[in-house]
Amino acid sequence: MRVIFMGTPDIAVGTFEALVKEHEVVLAVTQPDKPKGRGGKEQFSPVKEAALQAGVPVYQPRKIREPECVEELKRYHADVMVVIAFGQILTKEILTMTPYGCINIHASLLPKYRGAAPIQWAVIDGEKVSGVTTMQMDEGIDTGDMLLREEIVLDEKETGGSLHDKMAERGAKLCLKTLEALERGELMPVKQGESPTAYARMLDKSMGNIDWSASAESIERLIRGLNPWPSAYTDWGGKVMKIWRAEVRKSSESAEPGTIVLVEKDGFSVQTGAGLLKVTELQIPGKKRMDAGAFLRGYSIREGEILKKG
Repeated sequence: MRVIFMGTPDIAVGTFEALVKEHEVVLAVTQPDKPKGRGGKEQFSPVKEAALQAGVPVYQPRKIREPECVEELKRYHADVMVVIAFGQILTKEILTMTPYGCINIHASLLPKYRGAAPIQWAVIDGEKVSGVTTMQMDEGIDTGDMLLREEIVLDEKETGGSLHDKMAERGAKLCLKTLEALERGELMPVKQGESPTAYARMLDKSMGNIDWSASAESIERLIRGLNPWPSAYTDWGGKVMKIWRAEVRKSSESAEPGTIVLVEKDGFSVQTGAGLLKVTELQIPGKKRMDAGAFLRGYSIREGEILKKG
C-alpha cells in the first residue's frame, strides 16, 4: 500500500520503520524542527531522523489544516494515512482523503485513556492491564471506530518508560496486521462507548511535585509513571531531590507526612498520608541517579527531617 505516515516522537519510530519494510511509505509528516539548548540549534523530531535515514520525503507543516498543506498531501495519491502521536488535529478533508482513511495507533485499550499521555496515566492509576488499539480516525479526539486491540499486562514495577517501549513494539506489529486485514476487507470496526477513565491529559513538570499527604501506594505509582519524564521530586533542605525508585512499607507510624522516620543502609523511609515509602533510588542537582545506599554514604540524612513540596 502507498502510505503517508504522520508522527513525531520516539514512540512513532518503530511503526514507521515497520511500514517502510512492508509498504511503500511515500511521505513522512512530522512537526516542525524546534530550537534546543542555549545555542538554539534546530532539533529534528525522531520521526524526521528516521525518515531521512530511510530516504523518505519529509513534510513539516506548521498547521496541517491550511489549504496549501491539504493540497500537498493530495499530491502523493496514498492509499492510507497512518497516524501515531503526530501532534496536530486533522480535518475531515484529510481524514477522508485516501481510500482507507486515517488509521491511528493509540497506546491504550480504547475507550480507556483517550488523550495525550495514556501510557503514563495507566501506570499512575495502577492499571494491571493496558494495551494498544488501532482505530479508524474521525473528527473527535481518540473517538473513532476500533479496529484491532492487543492487551499488555503491566509488570509490578512498570514505569512510564518501560511501558512506552512495550507499546512501541506492539503498536508497530498491530499496525501491520491492521493494514493487511484492511486491504483484504476483513476488519469489522467497533464503535466506542463512553470512556470509563478520565482524559489522559498531557504531562507537565508540576505533576511530579510529591504531595506526601497522599498514600504511599499512590506516590509510588506516580514515581513509576513519571519515570523517565518529567520525574517525581521533593524539596530536601532547599534542594530538588528527584526520586526514581521507591517501595511501599506498611506502618503504624503517625508522624507528619514528609517526615523521614527511618534511615537504613540501603535507603530511608518517609511518612505519607497512609503508610511509609522507602526511597531506594534518587538524584540531586549536579549528580547522576544513584542508589539511596550510595547517596547515604556521601550525604547525611537524619530521622526527623521533613521533605516538602517544592
